[in-house]
Amino acid sequence: MFSRRIATLLCVLGLAGLAAPVLAQEHPADAATVRPEVGKPLQAAVTLLKGKKAKAALAKIAEADAVKNKTPFETYMVARLRAQAEAAAGEAAAAAHDFEATAESAATPAAERVQFLAVAAAQYYSARQYAKAAELATRYFKAGGKDPALRTIYVQALYLGNDFAQAGREILADVEGEQQAGKTPSEIELQMLANCYQRTNDKAGYAHAMEKLVAFHPKHDYWLSVVYSVTTAPGFSDRLTLDAQRLKLATGTMRGAEDYMEAAQLALQAGFPAEAKKFVDAGYAAGQLGTGPEAARHQRLRALTLKSLAEDQQTLGQDDARVAADKDGAPLLNTGLNYVLYGRVDKGLAMMAQGMKKGGFRHPDDARLHLGYAYQLAGQKQKAVQEFKSVHGADGAAALARLWVIRLGQGA
Repeated sequence: MFSRRIATLLCVLGLAGLAAPVLAQEHPADAATVRPEVGKPLQAAVTLLKGKKAKAALAKIAEADAVKNKTPFETYMVARLRAQAEAAAGEAAAAAHDFEATAESAATPAAERVQFLAVAAAQYYSARQYAKAAELATRYFKAGGKDPALRTIYVQALYLGNDFAQAGREILADVEGEQQAGKTPSEIELQMLANCYQRTNDKAGYAHAMEKLVAFHPKHDYWLSVVYSVTTAPGFSDRLTLDAQRLKLATGTMRGAEDYMEAAQLALQAGFPAEAKKFVDAGYAAGQLGTGPEAARHQRLRALTLKSLAEDQQTLGQDDARVAADKDGAPLLNTGLNYVLYGRVDKGLAMMAQGMKKGGFRHPDDARLHLGYAYQLAGQKQKAVQEFKSVHGADGAAALARLWVIRLGQGA
């Protein structure tokens, strides 16, 4: 995945940028020169490298390295050229070690040290020595390096080195930076973020990462995962089960006959037979209900739903005055939602608005969630999003609301 960027880093110290050894005959005391017995095999190695003969170049470099009593500069030149030859020969671990030594050499020009740190990190990464790759990348950035390719290597090295806690922090910082810049985080990046949280058993972080995945790269499997993570998160309230089933139906993430059955039964218990019929019809249309050993049970639920629907339609409106006179807003809110479910949107939303003004809800966030759901059913997306964004709390209502906002942002 990153081979092209790593190759770019290696080219930073390519043959064109590598100063050829200086053969010091007239000025043997010059600290920045090499003696002929060292310089000649090094010069031959440079020529061999230009001809892409890395193995032969390594043999010549070994001749130079065998010379006794080398000066610090000669040692530096041997290590520098050997590192390049090792990289060209595919000996990443050895190249990484020599590039690191070159970066630490006092003979290395200060302006080049950061580049050697970069190439050392890239070579350690190629050698799958991920802890060392991360260490060298860290030193590179502390030394003032800014190449984004090294950032990629650093994060990937943390991840592949199983340092998931730190990798998660770094990936999240990158994702948030990309979002602030108006860019779309990559799917792979967000998958890695989710996996980091999963590996560290951070359920809240995992749910957050999955929300980003469905927001930027909506796929059915991601919706399945994010809805599941929300509904199984610690503290998720059972009273929100019907709300979760509503979201599942909208996102196509109902898992089977039991989901449809449970949703319909909860809708009936809540006094919404029209919604119960919606769940039952969807289950039959999906081929999940009406087949298999439980087909008779499915049929009984269908008959009960139709019976409740007929009875509710006959009595619809009879309690409007009573619920309007109630001191709390909950009866108005529920009755209004029932009207919306029947398609009588204007009347239903007006009643729900009155109920919200009255207040007195035991769970105010649930009320806002239900009003947002009603706006969504009515096709009033902007109002639905506005209402969903007002939902707070840690019992699951806010998490469901955020997913509704994401879904509506995708044209649902």
